[in-house]
Amino acid sequence: MTNSTTLRKCLSVACALFVTLTSLFCFSPQATADPAPRKILSGWIPYWNMKAAIPAIVANGDLIKEVMPFWYSLKSTTKIADDYATGNPSVPMAIPLATMRDSGFTIIPTITDETLNPDGTKQLALAKLLADPVTRGLIVKLLSDLAFSKNASGIDNFDGIDLDFETFAFVDPSSSWPSTRVNWVSFIKELSSTLHAGGKLLSLTTPYLLDPATGKKGYYVYDWASTGPMIDRLRIMTYDYSTTTPGPIGPIDWVERTVSYAVSVVPASKVYVGVAGYGKDWITKVDGTCPAQYASAIKVSAKPAAVIMKDAPGLASKNGVTPTYSEVNAESTFTYQKQYSAQSDAGVVTTCTASHTVWYQDAKSYSARAQLVAKYHLAGLAAWTLGWEDLTASEAVRTVAKAIAPDQVVSTLTFDSSEISYGNPVNLKGVFQLQDKQPISGLPVHVEIRGTKDSQWREILQSTTGPDGAVSTPLILGNSSVVRLRSDSSWERLSSQSSEMQVNIAGKLSLNAPTSSPIGVPMFIKGSIQPKRSGVEISIEKFSLGAWKSVTGKTQTDGSGNFSLSVTETTRSLARYRVIMGNDNKANGIMSSIFTVVMY
Repeated sequence: MTNSTTLRKCLSVACALFVTLTSLFCFSPQATADPAPRKILSGWIPYWNMKAAIPAIVANGDLIKEVMPFWYSLKSTTKIADDYATGNPSVPMAIPLATMRDSGFTIIPTITDETLNPDGTKQLALAKLLADPVTRGLIVKLLSDLAFSKNASGIDNFDGIDLDFETFAFVDPSSSWPSTRVNWVSFIKELSSTLHAGGKLLSLTTPYLLDPATGKKGYYVYDWASTGPMIDRLRIMTYDYSTTTPGPIGPIDWVERTVSYAVSVVPASKVYVGVAGYGKDWITKVDGTCPAQYASAIKVSAKPAAVIMKDAPGLASKNGVTPTYSEVNAESTFTYQKQYSAQSDAGVVTTCTASHTVWYQDAKSYSARAQLVAKYHLAGLAAWTLGWEDLTASEAVRTVAKAIAPDQVVSTLTFDSSEISYGNPVNLKGVFQLQDKQPISGLPVHVEIRGTKDSQWREILQSTTGPDGAVSTPLILGNSSVVRLRSDSSWERLSSQSSEMQVNIAGKLSLNAPTSSPIGVPMFIKGSIQPKRSGVEISIEKFSLGAWKSVTGKTQTDGSGNFSLSVTETTRSLARYRVIMGNDNKANGIMSSIFTVVMY
């Protein structure tokens, strides 16, 4: 984001939202080449810019993995302000949420602390709340409740939260930061614990920090070194470098120094470098006398006006100038003059000429920052704001993203048998290759299993591929199981998962049967099964008149896998029997050997 509240809100009137729902959601995803680009682009979707942002993210779905709806602000310990509902009263939030979810995006809404510091006038508001464990806990609960909220169908709205508490750092005196920093770390720890316990992500958005060893600390109140292990994302606001005087939005050397320090204290896979979809237009000089209606705005001390990236070339062309790209700053700039004239009621014409200097980020700027993603193996870019970039900027990011696309891993799984007897090993073999069949050596592989009627996978061992890209190991399974192999993602490669294969276990059936028994007296046939378990049906059959026929009476195993069957014969004979174990979800049923009993 930008620390200029004016920039966030000055476009709210101009951006009339949702002319029609069909025009909003009819964009097709950008066609992708093979290989697909690495998904390195993320960014914010402000409540006032939905009309431009939603089509932009859908069109660039091949580049974007996650998005941050910029919709909420902490108002108190009991309330989060819903700016989306206020800004879009005719379009329910469920509509853009459904579009984001259907597009496969991870949705991490942003919560700011703006409403705790209205107009930047209220100092230490957040600091005081974080200093008190009770109020700090209330804020944690409030934020967590939003993260865990569900829609009318009981589906989670969000995948976590993005915490953008930046206003306090701009408003509070830096002398308060040492004490606030301690409470901030406690707050992040408590919030992280709550979110992670429920499987939610914690994204942290902050202004820049620099290596303390350089003597330039930046906004050290955020303490990246302490909070890094607790968070899942760190999005750095590497923009708004120049505010009161003309200059680059985020000079590339400053950006890189910030990134370099970030990855020294936070895993690079968590770090996103900020890019600006906007620029600024400063007035640097005014000649003549400006008409009264312009006098308050057309002056050197005026705040710079916002210039959206895709509008900047048009502004330059309209004023007859050509932007110049600064290789040093990796941004574009141009200057122009504009005349303001008006006639007063008394008929007096006054005229002034204002000199303007504009700096903004463009396609080459985005490419240069994407190159930092490649150089430092970062998670990606974070754009303030999605929908402001022009098509060439998206293509510039896509070009870099394709160049650093992770390799796709193809994995296969085979067994020497699909059914084994209980207690015997089955030999597993997996092969991991690139798409061109080149074997991947030294790849860590997870062997996972689940019961045939279970949904939960569990890891039973890890292995590493050899020079031929293969892993092989004997497995002894206690129950019939489904097996798969999995490899984790890395900067170089995508994660992979083999097909699932079922291995059936044929249970063992042990019998203790008599060799002879008197007629008219119950004869007991006892036994046990392995794997031991209760509730398995056991039946007995007798060979009679050339066929096997069921004998009345079935039983089930007890908790130790034991069973007992009773048979009574009424005639002298040589009786032939067999016992049958029923199938269950642990092992396939088996049949005992035929045994003979002399009935006398």
